Amino acid sequence: MSVATTDLRPGHTISRVIRGGWQLAGDHGAVDRAEAIADMEAFVDAGITTFDCADIYTGVEEMIGDFIADLRARRGASAADRVVVHTKLVPDLSRLPELAASEVEAIVDRSLKRLRVEKLDLVQFYWWDLRLGDPVAAMQVLKECQRKGKIGNLGVTNWDAADTKPFVEAGIDLVSTQVQYSVLDRRPALGLSDWAAAHDMRLLCYGTLAGGFLTESWLGKPDPGFAFENRSLVKYRLIIDEFGPWALFQELLETLKAVGDRHGVSLSSVATAWVLDQPQVAAAIVGARYARHLPKTLQVFDASLTDADHAEIGAVIAKAAGPNGPVFGLEGDRTSRHGRIMKYNLNTNPNDAVLGTAT
Repeated sequence: MSVATTDLRPGHTISRVIRGGWQLAGDHGAVDRAEAIADMEAFVDAGITTFDCADIYTGVEEMIGDFIADLRARRGASAADRVVVHTKLVPDLSRLPELAASEVEAIVDRSLKRLRVEKLDLVQFYWWDLRLGDPVAAMQVLKECQRKGKIGNLGVTNWDAADTKPFVEAGIDLVSTQVQYSVLDRRPALGLSDWAAAHDMRLLCYGTLAGGFLTESWLGKPDPGFAFENRSLVKYRLIIDEFGPWALFQELLETLKAVGDRHGVSLSSVATAWVLDQPQVAAAIVGARYARHLPKTLQVFDASLTDADHAEIGAVIAKAAGPNGPVFGLEGDRTSRHGRIMKYNLNTNPNDAVLGTAT
């Protein structure tokens, strides 16, 4: 078994499974920081060399930065240079009407400082409300940062084709779009995938395991309702509700389990493999706090799904009611049950952070 890789652009090679960082942000339960940093090395040594984080994932850029610095000190530059980091730039909703160019570049500088690198491999841009302020001008600042050598490549996140189009028309070379994509949520297939293919853009997919719902731990379990300790589980339970009743979700799990049994892998590996098989998908982002889940994560590369496997899974998907509409359309409506659980102002003043007065 070897970890598959792909190129977003020449010189920008990523593992087709990316280690996600959202679960390390502390909003999903306690995190042992030292253990999480130490475990990153196991992922890299196994071939999962790409990490996903964001400026708004509290403490995660710093964790990855500490890991890279430690790896460089112990094993040299060649080992540290294997690590590819994708971060995001997400200005606060409250700042959008008057966000200055200096603030955008300050966020970039802050991420460079946190990650302890000279260049950010990929910055994925998101703007909470495109009706506010001038998001294209903000992206032009990132293009200028790219020209200065602070950023390697640019991408976006949580937008469908219509919202991404103005940035492409403004001359921004976007290598990727990060979107939620799973056997439960196929909204990217409703038009974004084809549009991205026409514009040389690949999909980086999160939510492939629906926050852990697409694992054996939920097979045969009764409907838990919506009372959970963290927002991630609420978010994906809402997606299950859009998909169909709990009984249909259980039928999906049973089907994934049957396919996995034939291949000798877990149902979660089948769920991830299904996403990787979709057109224009470059990689699946899998959240994992610690390396003890690594062996199961790697099973995806042993799961070569057949046409018959896809047909079996597709027969269940065909019964689903949704989710429908554009990518992130449900979540982007701040008045909806999906949007009300989001947090919109997680970025401290980047100028303060650069001066060292904020953490």
